[in-house]
Amino acid sequence: MKRLIRIGSRESVLAVAQARLIIDAIARSYPEMEVGLVTMKTSGDLNQTPFDRLRTPQDRFGAKGLFVKELEQALLDGKIDLAVHSLKDMPMEQDERLPLVAFCERGDPRDALVLPAGRSEPGVGAAGCSSARRRVQLEKIMPDRRVESVRGNVLTRLKKLDGGQYAFLVLAAVGLRRLGLDARISRVFAADEILPSAGQGILTCQGRSDGAYDFLDALRDPDATDCALAERAFVRVLGGGCTLPVAALAEVHGGELRLTGLYADEPRGIYRRGTLSGDRGDAVRLGENLALKLQSDEESDVGSLREKLTGLAAPARCLR
Repeated sequence: MKRLIRIGSRESVLAVAQARLIIDAIARSYPEMEVGLVTMKTSGDLNQTPFDRLRTPQDRFGAKGLFVKELEQALLDGKIDLAVHSLKDMPMEQDERLPLVAFCERGDPRDALVLPAGRSEPGVGAAGCSSARRRVQLEKIMPDRRVESVRGNVLTRLKKLDGGQYAFLVLAAVGLRRLGLDARISRVFAADEILPSAGQGILTCQGRSDGAYDFLDALRDPDATDCALAERAFVRVLGGGCTLPVAALAEVHGGELRLTGLYADEPRGIYRRGTLSGDRGDAVRLGENLALKLQSDEESDVGSLREKLTGLAAPARCLR
């Protein structure tokens, strides 16, 4: 009998399209396996409250978990064998029983400007985006433009845009491309304009700690893995996520990894960007050091700030 692998995904059109990329890749490498898709709604799909309106700090810090907790429970209950996520949706700390077992080749990590159908230039009105990260950066490059929250899956957001609720949207370019909506991209923002979310463009597979996932070997990408480890370490130290203005983008060049990060503390009027390069084998430490550097007033403070790491939760378990 064929070995059956049940892959879990959110129900959104984009999530299913991304899960099918993984299913197709497994099928090509292991045609003797049977791969099935199990979809479900998550709390993040059902709760459409804008992230910046979540009432409590606990709600805000747990926002990323809203998109994955039902899939994680299905893994623990044995209803699925593997879950496929957009890495940017994953909490920085997670259950040790549910490691990330593969990071797949990265798509375009950048954000895109999307105009209403039929328009070639933005009109008057608000820009729509879904995160504090995008908002604070848009306010820097377009200080005269009002920015408002927009929630919903990609198709829902486009419907709101075309219905006149926004002058333009800022969406992940990779999501539009995976849906075959390249034509909706008016322009792509350079990283020095809008730095992406940590993990943007990377699909990750989450399994159980007692599972066997050798069939994912063909999907594991070393560059994406090292970039993911650095970016997630940066955000973990700063405590960021959907609701906090933190961003990170790593690039691998041979044996070197170059990480650029953004740290903003709006109540204190802080907005800092920085870059750090080093050996790609030390990706996690690079992410931590850059975060500590941006938190400090002076670079010389990094050594003493490292003590802060002692009190942090351990990073989510990943299989390199």
